[in-house]
Amino acid sequence: MKYYNKEELISDNINKADVVLDVGFWGQGVDINNPNWTHNVIKKYSESVYGVDTEISEDFLKHNNHNQIFYKKLNAETANFNIKFDIIFAGDLIEHLTNPGLFLDACNNLLKDTGKLILTTPNTFNLFNLSEKITKSEPTVNSDHTFYFNKKVLSVLLKKCGWSISETHYIYKLDTRYKESYKKKFLNLLYMFLSLFTDKYLETLVIIGIKNK
Repeated sequence: MKYYNKEELISDNINKADVVLDVGFWGQGVDINNPNWTHNVIKKYSESVYGVDTEISEDFLKHNNHNQIFYKKLNAETANFNIKFDIIFAGDLIEHLTNPGLFLDACNNLLKDTGKLILTTPNTFNLFNLSEKITKSEPTVNSDHTFYFNKKVLSVLLKKCGWSISETHYIYKLDTRYKESYKKKFLNLLYMFLSLFTDKYLETLVIIGIKNK
């Protein structure tokens, strides 16, 4: 299945009765007052949202944690709360971690037995990476990334850490805009054309995991 953007993914998998933990929510390069900030989109579709990140401004923490602890400045691999969540959402996070297995163990402890873990991560074999591999020794990559993932490898990782895969999807676009070269504009057209026939070259991979009983 293909989602057009992250809001489609969120609206299809999160509902107004869900208490959600958004892991790695802060470092998304979007103004926190922007309604399209992924964290604000999750707020729109859920009952309540908690958050964990290693970098959260002190002003944000003071403003949002005055009556109850909703946000913690913690490493995702050691995240902890005194409640269980219906949904754990980790958007474009797992490729930044040093130990994704520890992170999945932390999620196992934080998620209700009936809950869902929603992971998104760049698809290693997306069209843009493949085209750069032809012209460069390595594709351009975020300087903070520590892993490449595709559907097969991420599925193996989850299974080894005690999870079952309930769904796999792709996201067509990220709501981020950059100045584009003529080459990128051409690739965008090719990307759109290929997406009519297959999802495998799309930019972002989605894995939805459930806890093994």
